[in-house]
Amino acid sequence: MDLFKLDGDVAMVTGAGSGIGQAIAIGLAEAGADVACFGHASKGGLDETAHRVTALGRRALVLTGTVTSESDLARAIDRVEAELGPLAVAVNNAGIAGSEPAETLALETWRKVHEVNVAGVFLSCQAEARKMLARGKGSIINIASMSGTIVNRGLTQAHYNSSKAAVIHMSKSLAMEWADRGLRVNVVSPGYTLTPMNKRPEVAEEVKIFKRDTPMGRMAAPEEMVGPTVFLASRASSFVTGLDLIVDGGYVCW
Repeated sequence: MDLFKLDGDVAMVTGAGSGIGQAIAIGLAEAGADVACFGHASKGGLDETAHRVTALGRRALVLTGTVTSESDLARAIDRVEAELGPLAVAVNNAGIAGSEPAETLALETWRKVHEVNVAGVFLSCQAEARKMLARGKGSIINIASMSGTIVNRGLTQAHYNSSKAAVIHMSKSLAMEWADRGLRVNVVSPGYTLTPMNKRPEVAEEVKIFKRDTPMGRMAAPEEMVGPTVFLASRASSFVTGLDLIVDGGYVCW
């Protein structure tokens, strides 16, 4: 349907080198967008993502930097606009995770998770909005987690959970600030997803529990986050802002 097409749009995805970010970048290209792939140079994967975007007949741009750097983000978005065109869609996916009991959690670790997951998302939104608000048009989608709504059974991750809860409420706050200026801000909150991190042999037993605890009896594929993101990026969601779209196989219903 034409409502879901992104033909002629320019999108940027942070954390586009692997997992959910890579799947979304490719999915946006499948929907017709040209895609800028932003990520940390040391983590790799960005060139592969860009290659898969161009294989779909869309333009791609590889951008390296960190979401905690205002200057990195500003330079990246200036390049997007100079080389691809006006930024219409931004997906802020970059983030980090971890698990550690609260009573032994180092303040440095807490701060690092919140710096990337909360400050990094805010700085990304801010840099993107400065371009979009000037044109009175744009869609920002922040990737949070069902862990921003519930507490995962058996996982000690107060720092991660609280960071994702902050992303959800921050996104709603930004959505309300910018609602009458043509810029929509929404959230996709994945449940347990079979990313490379969850394919490691050392987490095999945890993965069994994740599947058991999900009503649909399995984990999501990263590609299953594409449809919800394309919906929120497209005209199909033109009257949707401030939404936290939980994609979790029913987990939060238990």
